[in-house]
Amino acid sequence: MSKHDSSIASAFDERSSTEAGSVGATGLGAAEPGTTDHELDELFDQVTAALATDEVAFDESLIKENLEELLLVLVCVHGSTHGKELLADLTEEFDAQLSPGTVYPCLHELEEEDVLSMHAKVRTKEYSVVDEAYVRATLERTMTQHLAFGLLLDRFLSSYPAADSE
Repeated sequence: MSKHDSSIASAFDERSSTEAGSVGATGLGAAEPGTTDHELDELFDQVTAALATDEVAFDESLIKENLEELLLVLVCVHGSTHGKELLADLTEEFDAQLSPGTVYPCLHELEEEDVLSMHAKVRTKEYSVVDEAYVRATLERTMTQHLAFGLLLDRFLSSYPAADSE
């Protein structure tokens, strides 16, 4: 969280430092405290602590369907970042092998919508959040939809117990 002091980034920092679990799903377990990798580890720790499993595997189709939201989270965690770093995060954290042709158009669209700003560097373009209200509203809407869908599936599964195998 070295470069960005936005309230969203601060919220990630506060949650990470107060609610971290003990076993990460990312395999980055030795990340130095205070680094972005450490913050991402702590976010995954919180998720796996809330579930009945130590590991969560995301289907690549789910990653693609929620790419905008994931990119917004990753940009917030980094403060400012470039596309190659986001591609590396998607590979490391979500085991998603997305092409630049999938990720960069989404970043450009978010920039055109004034959600992200782009600062051209010598060899890269750095992205950072401009519209924190949009980011928060988007993440809250997506979270509510996913939680509601998960609860619907949970209720269904609890209503129809698994068949006994003989």
